[in-house]
Amino acid sequence: MVSISAPNSATSEQLVEGLSAPDSARVLDALAYATAAYGDKQTFAGRSALEFAIGVATTLAFLRSDAETRIAGLMFELTLLEPDTAADIEPRFGKQVCDLATGVRQLIRLRALTQAQHGGAGGRGKNAAQQAVAQVETLRKMLLAMASDMRVVLVRLAACVTTLRYFADLKLFNEMTREYGKETLDLYAPLANRLGIWQLKWELEDLSFRFIEPEAYKRIAKMLEEKRMMREGFVSSAILRLQTELASAGIQAEVFGRPKHIYSIWNKMRGKELDFTALYDVRAFRVIVADVKTCYTVLGVVHNIWTPIPKEFDDYISRPKPNGYQSLHTVVTAEDGRPLEVQIRTNEMHSFAEYGVAAHWRYKEEGGSNFAGQKYDEKIAWLRQLLAWKTEVADAVVGQEEIQREWVEKLKSATLDDRIFVMTPQARVLELPVGATPVDFAYHLHTDVGHRCRGAKVDGIMVPLNTQLKNGQTCEIITAKGAPGTAGPSRDWLSAGYAVSTRTRSKIRAWFHAIDMQETLAHGRSLVEKSLQREGKTAVNLEALAQKLGFAKVDELFLSVGKDEFSLRHVEQALHDNGEVVVPEDAVLVGKSRASSVEQGAKSGVLVVGTEGLMTVLAKCCKPAPPDSIVGFVTRGKGVSIHRATCKNFEEMRAKAPERVIFTEWGSTGHDTVYPVDIFILAGDRQGLLRDISEIFSREKINVIGVNTQSAKGQARMTFTAEISSTAQLLKALNVIKDVSGVLEARRS
Repeated sequence: MVSISAPNSATSEQLVEGLSAPDSARVLDALAYATAAYGDKQTFAGRSALEFAIGVATTLAFLRSDAETRIAGLMFELTLLEPDTAADIEPRFGKQVCDLATGVRQLIRLRALTQAQHGGAGGRGKNAAQQAVAQVETLRKMLLAMASDMRVVLVRLAACVTTLRYFADLKLFNEMTREYGKETLDLYAPLANRLGIWQLKWELEDLSFRFIEPEAYKRIAKMLEEKRMMREGFVSSAILRLQTELASAGIQAEVFGRPKHIYSIWNKMRGKELDFTALYDVRAFRVIVADVKTCYTVLGVVHNIWTPIPKEFDDYISRPKPNGYQSLHTVVTAEDGRPLEVQIRTNEMHSFAEYGVAAHWRYKEEGGSNFAGQKYDEKIAWLRQLLAWKTEVADAVVGQEEIQREWVEKLKSATLDDRIFVMTPQARVLELPVGATPVDFAYHLHTDVGHRCRGAKVDGIMVPLNTQLKNGQTCEIITAKGAPGTAGPSRDWLSAGYAVSTRTRSKIRAWFHAIDMQETLAHGRSLVEKSLQREGKTAVNLEALAQKLGFAKVDELFLSVGKDEFSLRHVEQALHDNGEVVVPEDAVLVGKSRASSVEQGAKSGVLVVGTEGLMTVLAKCCKPAPPDSIVGFVTRGKGVSIHRATCKNFEEMRAKAPERVIFTEWGSTGHDTVYPVDIFILAGDRQGLLRDISEIFSREKINVIGVNTQSAKGQARMTFTAEISSTAQLLKALNVIKDVSGVLEARRS
């Protein structure tokens, strides 16, 4: 066992730096309590628990945190080693300290989960690797969301950097330190970056990298050390020279160096496949000015002092990056012949780059692309600004307890309160809306899991399906037995608080819509079959009967009958009529047609060759429209039925009664006459498909008077009845529809 001596005065001074006298007394009291309570206890890594606790608290003091956060840094390891001590902490140090220590303990509980999730995607496919990256990002959000007080995250970050410093001091290089470094680099360093705690961010990255890639770390560290004095001296002299030139030109500007740390240099060398000597921004600095005009003036001064490298100039002010980032980037050749990078921007641009959607972490972690989590970004940006403000005014507010309390309250309330993060038993993390239930969780896993959901366990305990889930819980779904598709949801899930997510509710509605369609189809089939039995025509070809009645498929006939939209007397008429059956205009109830449609009595524009005055009706089975090749068939008492020349129904009738065929052609009609046609579309089923196709019809000025859609096995089969003025108009619309995402086939029926 290791014997621990009492902390010296230097340590005590570090712990209370920047605090008021009363707060300093509280921290020192906590230090005395911790010294006695920890004794010879050790952490999981074999380090003295007291030394570790003091290291965490000292790091928090360096970040100018409040007294409660520093005390929590001293105490949280004690609650891990001896959970019962939490009951002693609250009476002595207050509820805030106890809650902070408990919150840190909950985050540390995620270590096993994070180790399972960020174990790497090596050897896996591209999709698996992308899913692994997405899971790590979700875990980062979860770490923030689980913290009811954002100071919990600060303590966790301080604990990470303290542990890594310990590993580095002892030069421990083994599988444990490598895994800890990878966990930190994947999860905690990005959080420090997003929260604007740069003092921790670079150290977490460098220390993690040291254990993950020790040889690469040593190589880059050696190269930096060999040139450190020269590089730092050159950057300082370059800044001084530029400041002198700017002052001579009457330009007020802030100029400061931008040194690179080891992990950042390695990332750049690996990402751009560059040698160390070829890195342009190993020596770099920024210039911050008041306005855009001055940016370009400073650029001219820089190019006058040093020779620019033309290919390395980027004007992101006149051509901002897709996410709005603005700045002038130029690389010049310095006096020693080596490159020097200079970035020039306004205060507003700098603020946006540091705190807005173009923050530096976006380029490093997301590749510079746009990102959907806008509200999440705004929350993090606000937190970073808050932390920066706290550091700037820390000295001024010492003793001003009211201002300190106001800052603490803002920091406590800065949580991601619109999302929760729940785990599966296999350690996968799902992001759900606040108030989500096990039903939402099940549908988020998979639609079929949601349909078959019959119960749930939360943290191993059976709960009702309308239980609201909380951050960090583990949910296990109990499903109905049997093949997929054999079980379904309850209608109560839509009305009794079981489904909160819009996504879940839409999937439940889709299930019942499909069930209702099947019931209507079965009801219509039963009515048609009974009608056939009454007429003694059970052997009739149903597909042919449906086409004879103007339906493309027999299921459409069953649905129309099942919905009471089509009368069975028309079916009976078709059974007794050996010739063409012309269905009356009111047989099928469709959408409202235009007044100039032939459906509503407008002239069809058909000329019967050699005969005048005959009534003509466009056949519903093939729905001809100009300039289709057409033929006529003389019906009994209904005039001439006009078909497309390729109509299969017409071919059957001509074979039975060729003498009743009559030649026809299109004549002149009103300029606004339209003709009904059927359009068939096959597509992969997705949300918004019907809306996208409907928008195309609207843009092409095509009126849709009837829609029939069915979805099965991920495919949507859609039939539209639309009014067109010519087939050319239809072909144009079909070509556009074929370009819609997911559409596999689009044609006229």
